[in-house]
Amino acid sequence: MVRSLNLLAETTIRAKGLKAGRHSDGGGLYLLAKKEGTKSWTFVHFKGSGKGRQWKEVGLGSYPSVSLKDARIAATDCRDRLRRGLEPIDTEAKTEKPTFAKCAEDLIAAVGKGWRNAKHKAQWEMTLGDTYCKSIRTKPVDKVDTADILEILKPIWQEKPETAQRLRGRIERVLDAAKAAGHRSGENPALWRGHLQHLLAKRKKLSRGHHPAMPYVDVPAFVKRLRASEAMSAKALDFLILTAARSGEVLGATWPEIDFKEKVWTVPADRMKAGVLHRVPLTDAALAILTPLYEARVSDYVFPGESKRPIDVPLSVMAMTMQMRRMEVGQYTPHGFRSAFRDWAGDQTSFPREVAEAALAHKVGDAVENAYRRSDALEKRRKLMAAWQNYLAASNTNRNLRLVGVGNRE
Repeated sequence: MVRSLNLLAETTIRAKGLKAGRHSDGGGLYLLAKKEGTKSWTFVHFKGSGKGRQWKEVGLGSYPSVSLKDARIAATDCRDRLRRGLEPIDTEAKTEKPTFAKCAEDLIAAVGKGWRNAKHKAQWEMTLGDTYCKSIRTKPVDKVDTADILEILKPIWQEKPETAQRLRGRIERVLDAAKAAGHRSGENPALWRGHLQHLLAKRKKLSRGHHPAMPYVDVPAFVKRLRASEAMSAKALDFLILTAARSGEVLGATWPEIDFKEKVWTVPADRMKAGVLHRVPLTDAALAILTPLYEARVSDYVFPGESKRPIDVPLSVMAMTMQMRRMEVGQYTPHGFRSAFRDWAGDQTSFPREVAEAALAHKVGDAVENAYRRSDALEKRRKLMAAWQNYLAASNTNRNLRLVGVGNRE
């Protein structure tokens, strides 16, 4: 007997190369695949008889929001209603649309898999959460309109131009994703060109790429205060300063990346901003932080989260920032210590510029120059980081050095 129901397989439906058009599952249920890659379920039946017979089609929802199993259940219900002389779909019933919050969570879960930095995911969750989007989070996504977007953006449009622009872009992506999933129709109310550009004042020029950095002359005194704390966030921040690494690289560090014998920390390419493996020479001071942590390790992470949380998670993305705030230097950022290191290397040492830039995992020169420079200058960088370690330890060598957050020394 030829099977007339359940003709489609889940693997067929999920295939990226599925041909555009209708694909029958039998019993009137079809998967409608479009050229753009979107897929949705429809139920087809005929109404009337003879010359008056008409083809009728009703939508059952988009895939994968409506799974193959759920679509088959809905199609069975449609056939049952037809047998009872009713319309296949109750026109009185209204399909409930997901909230903006649900659509935001789904988008972050989908696109977040490709993000290298946990901080990036946290920023998306924060900006699309109650901090800025509280007024629309519980609202059905198809009801979010231009007035809602303006209510969110206007209070910060001039005061926080960079945050406002990023927030607008993220809201636009959430609403675009909702439309692709069949939850919205019409123009995106967060669209800038040809829409919001006519409703919002001209923005102040965005300032990009500058993290408030503590002057390098103040860093040794700050490090001395930092080392008086036993907090995990203080140890992580101390390690960040000693290695001139980025926050995400430090927070995501795992023990297999640490080679105690060779005194090298190898950060894999998938955790580096440039996508290139980076070796960091470890000084005695850096190893002094790592050794006791390794001996008492409870996780693969070098700097694990707090005990009240699962131990198999890294320290919070805000941990080092909050450590600085507790020490009353919240006007600066952890990332700014990279700038302090670079300024010190340029002003106070004779190390070549290329070595200092390599310590920061920056590329120097054009493509041809980089092609010939195969070495990562590890041993030269080891000497540079040792000099930085010694500078940080000499907190009392400069008579004009200020104890940041405590007051000026005479």
